[in-house]
Amino acid sequence: MDGSTNSLDDVSAGSSAELPDRMSLMDVRLQAQEDEITLLKSSLADALRKLHVLDQQIPLIKQHLIAVNPGAARSLNQACVDGFSRSSRLSTSSSQDGLHQPVSSSVTNIVGDEYRNKGDSGPKQVPSTHDRATQTEHPPGSSFSGPEKVPLALTRTVQSLSLEDALLEGSALMEETGSKPQCQGSEVEEREEDEGVQKEKENLWSSSVVEEHIHPTTIRSLQQSHQDLNGLTDELPGSSSQTRGSDSPGPPREQGPSPLFPIHEEEKLPLVRRNSERLMKESSDRPKQKLGKKAASSTNLLTRSPSLESRAKELISNAGSQGSSRGRTTQGQSIKMFIRGRPITMYIPSNILNYEDLKMDLPPEKLDLDWVYGYRGRDCRANLYVLPSGEAVYFIACVVVLYHITNRTQRHYRKHTDCVRCLAIHPDKVRVATGQTAGVDKDGKPFQPFVYIWDSTTLATLHQIGLGTFERGVGSVAFSQADGGAFLCVIDDSNEHMLSVWDWAKQSRQVEVKSTNEAVLAVEFNPSDSNIIISCGKSHVYFWTLSAGTVTKKQGIFGKYKKPKFILCFVFSLTGDVLTGDSEGNILTWGKSAADTKTLGKAAKETFQIMRQTRAHEGSVFTLCVLQGGALLSGGGKDRRIIRWSADLAPERECEIPEQFGAVRTIGNVDGEELLVGTTRNAILRGTFSDGFVAIVQGHVDEMWGLATHPFQNIFLTCGNDRQVCLWNSEEHSMDWSTTLEESGLCADFCPNGAVVSVGLNTGRWVVMDLQTRQIVSDLTDGNEQLSVMRYSPDGSFLAVGSHDNFIYIYSVTESGRRYTRFGKCTGHSSFITHLDWSKDGKYIMSNSGDYEILYWDVAGGCKLLRNRYESKDREWASYTCVLGFHVMGVWLEGSDGTDINALCRSHDEKLVAVADDFCKVHLFQYPCPKPKAPSHRYEGHGSHVTNVCFTHSDSHLLSMGGKDTCVLQWRVRGGGGARDGRASASSTSTSSPEPST
Repeated sequence: MDGSTNSLDDVSAGSSAELPDRMSLMDVRLQAQEDEITLLKSSLADALRKLHVLDQQIPLIKQHLIAVNPGAARSLNQACVDGFSRSSRLSTSSSQDGLHQPVSSSVTNIVGDEYRNKGDSGPKQVPSTHDRATQTEHPPGSSFSGPEKVPLALTRTVQSLSLEDALLEGSALMEETGSKPQCQGSEVEEREEDEGVQKEKENLWSSSVVEEHIHPTTIRSLQQSHQDLNGLTDELPGSSSQTRGSDSPGPPREQGPSPLFPIHEEEKLPLVRRNSERLMKESSDRPKQKLGKKAASSTNLLTRSPSLESRAKELISNAGSQGSSRGRTTQGQSIKMFIRGRPITMYIPSNILNYEDLKMDLPPEKLDLDWVYGYRGRDCRANLYVLPSGEAVYFIACVVVLYHITNRTQRHYRKHTDCVRCLAIHPDKVRVATGQTAGVDKDGKPFQPFVYIWDSTTLATLHQIGLGTFERGVGSVAFSQADGGAFLCVIDDSNEHMLSVWDWAKQSRQVEVKSTNEAVLAVEFNPSDSNIIISCGKSHVYFWTLSAGTVTKKQGIFGKYKKPKFILCFVFSLTGDVLTGDSEGNILTWGKSAADTKTLGKAAKETFQIMRQTRAHEGSVFTLCVLQGGALLSGGGKDRRIIRWSADLAPERECEIPEQFGAVRTIGNVDGEELLVGTTRNAILRGTFSDGFVAIVQGHVDEMWGLATHPFQNIFLTCGNDRQVCLWNSEEHSMDWSTTLEESGLCADFCPNGAVVSVGLNTGRWVVMDLQTRQIVSDLTDGNEQLSVMRYSPDGSFLAVGSHDNFIYIYSVTESGRRYTRFGKCTGHSSFITHLDWSKDGKYIMSNSGDYEILYWDVAGGCKLLRNRYESKDREWASYTCVLGFHVMGVWLEGSDGTDINALCRSHDEKLVAVADDFCKVHLFQYPCPKPKAPSHRYEGHGSHVTNVCFTHSDSHLLSMGGKDTCVLQWRVRGGGGARDGRASASSTSTSSPEPST
């Protein structure tokens, strides 16, 4: 009982602790709903008031007709009774916004008739007709005679009479409920209704409008002026201009005096009124604040969103003025952007006087690929070779790297559109063949895989092989040897692993055949006979023979030897034997045996059988390499050993590579003594059996997300799902140190003093590490969900921690970044935190969340949510990494998904914005870029979604991080005429194949 009671007490205490947070969230959501209701009421009241004004136009027309021709008065009275009731019933469906209510067609016919027959004693009667060009309508009980028809153009002209036609320029109608107080800040926020709100307004209109006759209402007098009559008098006799707002112009008319007499305030006219006073009173009592986000079906990315009060003033006070632009205001002007149907409102800063005049240009700066960090060894084989030029050739992501071992420089072949999967060197040691995977574009359409053959000296593409032929990807490629490399063998990644042989110089396929449904790991031509091809993979070794355009397959016979699960690699010895390495740790020697005619008879054929089995490694044999003198090198998986064998497979020397680099994946021979070793943990080692091996290329081995650059040094830090935290030197292009944490690191940020760095983990825990000692100096936990962003304030006095539990935790920082004390918690987001930035004064925070929300926080005032977002429009930000905001609105494409952009970063000189998207691209925009469809330079190289980008402290370089491709690309910023740091060490020389950047 005691135990259960204590547990209940603990639950109650926990519930009590969470109650304030829940109450706060409920309060925010309730306030948003109340604001939406208030906005609907206010919009309805405005629409009813406009309709009320339109009702007053009928008496004006009547008065005008009496002045023109008293004989039309009797017909007009009857037409107004019938026609106006009919038009009132159709008012909600005749115009979407309720501003133009058409006059009855019967009134139109009479008025038009009177205009055509000026001076007649009475109105001419016109018969009814249904001709589209001259369609008319008669009120019930009326009798008409004569064949004359009223043109439809004239009918439309009079039907379009509205408030703009009756008012003088600049004149305003008297509002029945008085003027509303001026709204600022949150009171002018979120006033542009989306389609869902508009439909609700129309439904409410149609259900709540009540018509009743009231006492005469006083209206303001209209001065008699031919210039100010505008649209109404244009259709009357004596007016020479055409009616504004008409669908088609009316016929020319004779010049004459204006027939519209002034109507004074003393004159009383019966009107029809909508019950709007109560709604208007309620709407004016409550300030209009932020409208809660709700779905909208609009596909437009941007919509102008001025305040409701400004719209009403513009439509009423300035009705009929030419050139007025809907939504332009000098105060409270905002832009609305839709992502996945959700509206996001952003206010235009005060220093932008005319948003429409802003011009978005390409930035003068461009990017050049400077360095590639990483190597793909975790899942690829036979992808490291040494060229006669002294360069090691390997690949990662979409880039083939040529790394000069001695000079420590890189060149890059960048023509591939997706991840490179295989590599082969031509017998001339100059030409290279590389095959890529298929991949998909941004719309999910698959790319077609192919093979490029290119020159390693000039980086020029020579041929493209197999476009539209291969499926899923290219798994293995090999050049023939005996004929000087005239043929190329390719095995794709389709279900049947199709094997094809190409005359690559003619780009013609010689033969194609199904290989196997099992995985294929390697393929090679026999070096002494180009008609023999060998492939190996899961539980098989196949010997292929080409003859007269056909190919035959023979499977290797294991006989008395245990059949391994995988044949992982093979080579040809100098004697012509085939040596295979398998998953059992053995090296098998294969030979051709004569046909067993005694057992199988005359139909027996020669077979390929195991001649010898040599125990080589504990675990798998991942790679084999034949040296120039006939010696053999083997690399082990589990034991991480490299063994040198004599020509008769006697072990001579061996060494073991450090555990931190993983197993041996492939071996490249430099000069017979010095070796290059590619490992399963994406490292390339250089060394000898005598001196050991050191890493010359290193990288992550799993998806990466965390990236941070030092505030004043040329170093940066990365972390990812492999639990590694790596510190890199961007000037020396090397890794300074690496450490392994207990959990995955997802975000990081350097303290402004540069002495420590904080790393957020996927468990809610975050650690602070000393850069010199690599020791953890602080270890804290906030919540139990992953952390997404760490950000120090500009002076380093605070640290903001954004979590997937929807909260931002604020810590005060002391002792040079080594001591942290909880200062407060920002509560108000309804989804997980994605990005945040500090203001330059270190008092405020701007944050984004997973539901595309932008919130502002007063940290100095107690981590309070700033409900008046209008006040933050002119605030300056120390950094800009939030993907949603006015200054970076142009980086989003029309119809973008909310996850299309993973990260962005503004340069320190506030001239550039770099964007990491979900389609393997890095974009470079000018800053600010607040208009849609802003142009950008686009750069390829990553083979996976780009998870992060960051400028170095001097803006001389940009760093981009791939996700699954485990690659970090370093780009040099050039051009622009700014004070870019142009320093480059001898190791930073880089040449890339030509590629369009925009």
